[in-house]
Amino acid sequence: MAQASCLCSQAGSLRHKMSEWTRQRGKSPRLYPGALVWCLKKPGRDLREKIELWLAWKRVAKEINEGTLGGEFDRSDRAELQAKVRDSEETAKDEVWGNYRFAVVADGQETDGLKVIDLGAGHSSSGETLCGRVIGALKSEALLNESVGAGYLERNWPPALKDSGAWPLASLRQSFLNGSLTRLVDPDGILKNKIVEFVSRGDLGVASGRKPDGSYDRVWSQELVAPDEVAFEAGVFLLRKVTAEMLKAGVLPKPAPEAGPLPRPVIPSEPPPEPGPGPAPGAQTRTLRIAGTIPPEVWNRLGTKILPKLRSGSDLKVTAEFSVTVSAESAGGLASDLRQVLEELGLADKVQIHFVTSQAGTEYD
Repeated sequence: MAQASCLCSQAGSLRHKMSEWTRQRGKSPRLYPGALVWCLKKPGRDLREKIELWLAWKRVAKEINEGTLGGEFDRSDRAELQAKVRDSEETAKDEVWGNYRFAVVADGQETDGLKVIDLGAGHSSSGETLCGRVIGALKSEALLNESVGAGYLERNWPPALKDSGAWPLASLRQSFLNGSLTRLVDPDGILKNKIVEFVSRGDLGVASGRKPDGSYDRVWSQELVAPDEVAFEAGVFLLRKVTAEMLKAGVLPKPAPEAGPLPRPVIPSEPPPEPGPGPAPGAQTRTLRIAGTIPPEVWNRLGTKILPKLRSGSDLKVTAEFSVTVSAESAGGLASDLRQVLEELGLADKVQIHFVTSQAGTEYD
């Protein structure tokens, strides 16, 4: 880890670029940063020199075999040359294993959103691949798993979706790819197979075709569900166990009761504070409005920290307004990507995307 720290301190500009590359794909936000793994080599020219030497011996051997290199070469010379080629190739392979020893992945707990993993010294004769070595390191750091349990999904159920008990499968899949939840070796395959297993055991449920009254066209719970029905689309939902049981019994889930006002503390030993501006006489409620600029590093945490507290009141309204300036050439592609994201979240008919011209702020679709 000392070498990893050295790498990061000496290549601050590179780390800044990698952080930007992890969050952005060209001019568009990257949808699945948690699925990206960077592999870096340690500083130095040793790898380049070993590769150049190997390529040079290969070229000499090729020219001798083709007869383009003048001179007479007997069998022993050719055998020695082939040995040079083999030795330089093995040395180059060992240098590759020894140099590419750092893996970098997205991590929201880090200041710049990146976590560096020192893979340690490797050797080409170890019988594993470079990719296998990286995967093994991610597993040892508890950053990659081969499976997921129903209890894990219950514990990490989004607070904003707990009352409804329904989690869109498109959003569930995205949570495993954007770094919100643990990484999976094969997210689509593992989730599809595990959800089928959870539903058959009754640990969770699946529903599709949501209706305005909160019911569904089809609900699966404690029964076999075809893998084709487990589609990562906005119209298919993963259900909590209690929600699935209620729906199967024909009972619609009720929203959690709203919390009443907190009692006013009484401190008789202290003089009352000076009266300040407050609600008009007779008013029983106050409306709080939160507005301001949110820094990028807390965007993902805002929903899980703020919304649960706001749900204790009534008449909660959440609106979103985003504005970004991009080149005219990339604007169309970015808008297309955003529409796809809104479609996956089931918000295509609720959130509109407009282009704003620089002249008088005119908007158009």
